[in-house]
Amino acid sequence: MDLEKYWSLRYKENNTGWDIGYPSTPLKEYMDQLSHKTLRILIPGAGNAYEAEYLHKQGFKDVSVLDVSTKPLEALKKRCATFPDNKLIHADFFTHNGEYDLIIEQTFFCSFEPTKNNRTAYGRKMSELLPSGGKLVGLWFKHPLTEDSMRPFGGSKEEYLSYLSPYFTTKVFEDCTNSIKPRKEKELFGIFIKKNQT
Repeated sequence: MDLEKYWSLRYKENNTGWDIGYPSTPLKEYMDQLSHKTLRILIPGAGNAYEAEYLHKQGFKDVSVLDVSTKPLEALKKRCATFPDNKLIHADFFTHNGEYDLIIEQTFFCSFEPTKNNRTAYGRKMSELLPSGGKLVGLWFKHPLTEDSMRPFGGSKEEYLSYLSPYFTTKVFEDCTNSIKPRKEKELFGIFIKKNQT
């Protein structure tokens, strides 16, 4: 499957059921607690990236948005003309290189085919993009995978931990208490700290 064509077509057809049109409440409330405006922040598979727009408007200086399709990157720039062009990254997350202090997970994990290889690669790549002590923070959908599952692909808390625990210490990973109404009782909120490299 050509992922760039697939996702670009979905944006073109407005087939974006995950897009709520504003920063999701759990992430906004987390971001409102951040005080260091120079944090290097990455939002991968960010879609229309309302969280990135919000951070930028709050004065955060180093927020990067990564997507395999140019469509949502162009949409963000259209909404927020002052967002830096060099922070709009058109790339495949799994081949991207960089180092960030914080990575925000928002409907990215659930977007790619839920094979063991893909999910293992996700945990490994998140680790590679963070220094020791760096954070992966976000939301993971909590619904079982079945043979006929469709996007957004879910999983269990135990499964997610199996992919993340080799690289991260779990600070928080619990049922989300402040999800938006359509996602109530369907999300896990997590804060993961990159383990010291040996």
